[in-house]
Amino acid sequence: MISGTSKNYFLHVRCPYGDFEDWIALTGQLEPLEQVLAAPFTFECPTHGVQSEFPLDGTEKKPKHTAVSKPVAERRALPAKKPLRSSERKSFHVPVFVYGWCNAIGSFHEDATTLMFNASGALVRLLTPVALGEQLFLVNKFTREEQQVRVVFVEPHHERGWRVGLAFPKPVPLFWRKTRRGPRAPQAFRVVVRGKDRNGNPFAQSSSTVDISEDGARLDGIAYLTAPGDIIEVKRRWHGKARFRVAWIGQVGTFESNQVGVTTLDAGKLPWRVKLDDPTPSKPPKKS
Repeated sequence: MISGTSKNYFLHVRCPYGDFEDWIALTGQLEPLEQVLAAPFTFECPTHGVQSEFPLDGTEKKPKHTAVSKPVAERRALPAKKPLRSSERKSFHVPVFVYGWCNAIGSFHEDATTLMFNASGALVRLLTPVALGEQLFLVNKFTREEQQVRVVFVEPHHERGWRVGLAFPKPVPLFWRKTRRGPRAPQAFRVVVRGKDRNGNPFAQSSSTVDISEDGARLDGIAYLTAPGDIIEVKRRWHGKARFRVAWIGQVGTFESNQVGVTTLDAGKLPWRVKLDDPTPSKPPKKS
């Protein structure tokens, strides 16, 4: 957006207790709408007082046939005359894995839990001192799916660390699902993994797949990789090779120790064929 220009937005907000819902006019904003939607918005619920939640939706045009509260300064909303009751309730706490590079400490990776989320991003608590504008990666630990994110909001947490707003490049409504977009098929293939260790020295080692999917795999017996975000090459004999980015590393002391999850960087060039359908016909259900 051109410096010095401003826009007016209309944001759809809801109290987390479900007793209040309203559209709020937000004026004189220099940030793009995607950035506004990715940060917590402070408003006042007539029943529960001041709340800080992600907007449910946003637009530059005034919603038709909808009453909109008066423009407010400093992102404060006025109570609506007729608050709406909503039965939609969902957990805001999703286990995630955040990793990348920050100017304060360099490369990092950290387990976290979302405080709030929507299709445009999430609010998480981090102990790592990230800064506005830094590009990171966010992994949904339920599905192992990964998205690049940008830090758009940082404030000290009342206990320890920081409350950090992370924005997707564009809305991803299905990122917060609890099941994988594509299932993994258990397959054990011998492969050769090539990359660079923490000192920048090249390495090559034998490994094997635990399971595979159309966009990645789980590898076992990895000793050299030290942090998510590493780029590696995986080769399977005469079947070809492809580049992958490490999305997660198994925690020491668990059954996933020495295992890594990787996401393909060369779509359509996997060194294996994924067969997700079970060739064994299922038995017909017994009649009671």
